[in-house]
Amino acid sequence: MKVANSVTDFAALRAELDGTGERIVYVPTMGALHAGHRSLIALAKSLGSRVVISIFVNPLQFGPGEDYARYPRPLEEDLEICRLEGVDLVLVPTVAELYPAGRQVTVHAGPMGQLWEGRARPGHFDGVLTVVLKLLHVVRPHIAIFGQKDAQQLACIQRMVLDLNLDVTVLGGSTLREPDGLAMSSRNVFLSAAERVTATALSRSLAQAATQTSVPAARAVASAVLDQVRDDPGFELDYATLVHPTTFVEVSDDYHGDAVFIVAARVGMTRLIDNAPMTFPAPLPVAEPVPV
Repeated sequence: MKVANSVTDFAALRAELDGTGERIVYVPTMGALHAGHRSLIALAKSLGSRVVISIFVNPLQFGPGEDYARYPRPLEEDLEICRLEGVDLVLVPTVAELYPAGRQVTVHAGPMGQLWEGRARPGHFDGVLTVVLKLLHVVRPHIAIFGQKDAQQLACIQRMVLDLNLDVTVLGGSTLREPDGLAMSSRNVFLSAAERVTATALSRSLAQAATQTSVPAARAVASAVLDQVRDDPGFELDYATLVHPTTFVEVSDDYHGDAVFIVAARVGMTRLIDNAPMTFPAPLPVAEPVPV
């Protein structure tokens, strides 16, 4: 495994991969790698001959008062995981290199970037898309893989790739969960034992909602589960709703087709998000009476 600590060093190593003629599959990360990241790397290895990882905690996607400063950065542990997982090349750029002094141009996420997480964290998706676009230009992969746990982020990235005619295929990797059902996240380390118990209400609400076959029933079941912890002073629900999978606009009660149930809450000082894909079948047509 080779590690590039600058874009210049990476360019030379990336040129070596060009010479092999093999497909490049890329997994962008912010580090603090866990089993969920390992699953994305495994997916990448199954799709291509060469796997590239980036480790970069992106300041542009953190708002004022968010956890940028305390976000975990165990770089040596992350690099060891990459070695064990058979990664070919790791890019670890600096903030100064990706964001030169006096920068003026950023990417705007559009209407979808103003919904849900975008409303709770103004400018978040603009920051995400800006860094992803920069990294895609640097890495030049054939395929890029992002976790489905960040469903709105994935949808925004897929929209950017479509709108800007980027020559890359974007895939989503399945969400991995802890034994208690909590979606794996680098932020889980911030939860106390009691907060972790409270946090599992998010995954329980999704699991129970996913058993329903109508939008109103799914919303009602999820709401009932979340009501169990609503009086917990350490629990602050932001949203829990069903949205269209590509626009993230909230669906109507009579909606039929694919949807995503999204939830977000602050548990203690930690903001957590989760989601579950769902499909609501159209009702069977009523048979016309047969004339006698």
